[in-house]
Amino acid sequence: MCDKATESPNEQSSEKLSLEKASSKKKQFPSLQFELEAFLTDLTTRPGVYRMIDANDIVIYIGKAKNLKNRVSSYFRKSGQTPKTTVMVSQIAKIEIVITHTESEALLLENNLIKTLKPRYNILLRDDKSYPYIFLSDKDNFPRLAFHRGARNKKGRYFGPYPNGHSVKSSLNLLQKLFPVRQCEDSFYKNRSRACLQYQIKRCKAPCVDLVSKEEYAEDVRHTVLFLEGKSNQVIDELVAGMEKAAQNLEYEKAATYRDQIAGLRRLQEKQYVSNEKGDLDIIAIEYQQGVACIQLFFVRDGLNLGNKSFFPKNAQHQSISELLSAFIAQFYISASRSDRFVPATILVSHPFDDRQIIESILHEQSGHKVEIRDKVRGERARWLQMAQTNAQTALMSRLSNRASVVKRFEDLQDVLKMDSMPERLECFDISHSSGEATVASCVVFDQSGPLKSAYRRFNIDNITPGDDYAAMHQALTRRYLRFSKVGSQKGESKKGDYKLPDLLVIDGGKGQVKQAREVMQALQISSVKIIGITKGEGRKAELDTLLLSETNEKVILPSNSKAMHLIQHIRDEAHRFAITGHKNRRAKTRKTSQLEKISGLGPKRRQQLLKQFGGLQEVTRAGVEDLAKISGISKLLAQKIYDHFHH
Repeated sequence: MCDKATESPNEQSSEKLSLEKASSKKKQFPSLQFELEAFLTDLTTRPGVYRMIDANDIVIYIGKAKNLKNRVSSYFRKSGQTPKTTVMVSQIAKIEIVITHTESEALLLENNLIKTLKPRYNILLRDDKSYPYIFLSDKDNFPRLAFHRGARNKKGRYFGPYPNGHSVKSSLNLLQKLFPVRQCEDSFYKNRSRACLQYQIKRCKAPCVDLVSKEEYAEDVRHTVLFLEGKSNQVIDELVAGMEKAAQNLEYEKAATYRDQIAGLRRLQEKQYVSNEKGDLDIIAIEYQQGVACIQLFFVRDGLNLGNKSFFPKNAQHQSISELLSAFIAQFYISASRSDRFVPATILVSHPFDDRQIIESILHEQSGHKVEIRDKVRGERARWLQMAQTNAQTALMSRLSNRASVVKRFEDLQDVLKMDSMPERLECFDISHSSGEATVASCVVFDQSGPLKSAYRRFNIDNITPGDDYAAMHQALTRRYLRFSKVGSQKGESKKGDYKLPDLLVIDGGKGQVKQAREVMQALQISSVKIIGITKGEGRKAELDTLLLSETNEKVILPSNSKAMHLIQHIRDEAHRFAITGHKNRRAKTRKTSQLEKISGLGPKRRQQLLKQFGGLQEVTRAGVEDLAKISGISKLLAQKIYDHFHH
């Protein structure tokens, strides 16, 4: 697999200094399933990607190297290693390599593999979802302005990207006040017989019922586009001319409308305008303290500051700022599979970093235009970098403060519940339904960093009496913890994924729900998890919330300033929110689905035939087997199946 290249005397001597004999290596790294010295001796000096794999055949680290031999060998030196590297190396069972033609190709492959495999020891950009845009359709006589996230395959104009959905919605709300271009869905727009409320509050000119001419509407669309392109001054000049003309023609109400638009644009400029810069650029600043890194990213498009976003990369401990910046920029911008990530011509960074030239080259190839990454700037751009750095510092201090506060809450919880050690993981369950319809159970997870959203789970509850919260809780807990039990092991239940037993199980409910949790844990032979319940106080006042201890059935009311109580209330409220969201989604999906779709063997044409022949679903449910069988395409057997579905 490797082509061994000719090595210089310096390379040979450095390798001798860094390697021990095979026997000593085996003692130092007992997990290795191959002869390390022989492997390193035969390893190529060409560029490529290496994958470190543990005894369970799971990739734990991926890296790229200009010289594979030197880079991989460096992990096995006796001294100068960080604690993280020492722990990681102790888990390596084998190493696989992929040779590439160039270092740039290795960087691309490394980036794609990290995103796909998410190794536990790599620096990971956790928020890698697509960024939102403002979309303007161009296929209609009266175009629509809308929020858009995802692939940009619709015909129209896209403006952005914006740092988050809130920024887009805020901009759309402001634009609706300035230029009343419609934002309603096409299905709503095409079925109107009279103007909606948006027309009444002067945020739309009701093109759906022809209350505005195409010419007037097109002018509003043109002004919207100019504004989104950063040409606010041109829009203001045109509005000033329109206001003066309206005043001369004694059209004072029209002139007042122009005046209000001008004032609104001026206020918006004060909030968003950065400087005389007309190009697009991103500003990236990094701050690192106490093993936590914060990366602040500002988006500037056509001189407009579209907002910022904070990132807290995972596995940042013992990494240099150069390594963090390089990993972040590669993961954020470089992707062979994404077309929605905009790459500006200029990226300002707060610190120099390795691989800058390689990344610039790759971004140039991907974007089709020259990309410049700069850390040494002056004047206006230096002030922008300072602004981003200040934001990064503030966000990091807030993060560290919050982390310290969460740890303090965990310590107080240990004291209140008299636990032998401070809990590291909490899980909370809640049930949500509407009169027994679309029952959903939620499980949320907190650790000493706060909510662990990647471990959240929902359970759609079926095959119980509608409205039976006890049975719903019993089913959800059984499905969650069966894999941890001896019973689950005997049934071949898998523990793959981010599954760990909690130290404390919180149940949103009283004695009945807590009893279900206790019975489930006893049935599954799990004794290491402490169980408590939390119930709402009289009048649903938070200060009267009551804890129920499972072992003694003792009720405890903690003071309103108790940090332990705040933690329990936080996880309870989060479980409640997560359950309600899941229930609403399931209920909406159920109500959009016809009962006929659940009957196997009954396709779209037959469903349509039934509804037409009987005049609706209600009459179908009332029909007998003989009546159903009279419909063309419905056999006696299928008619019986339809009848049974509605009557059993």
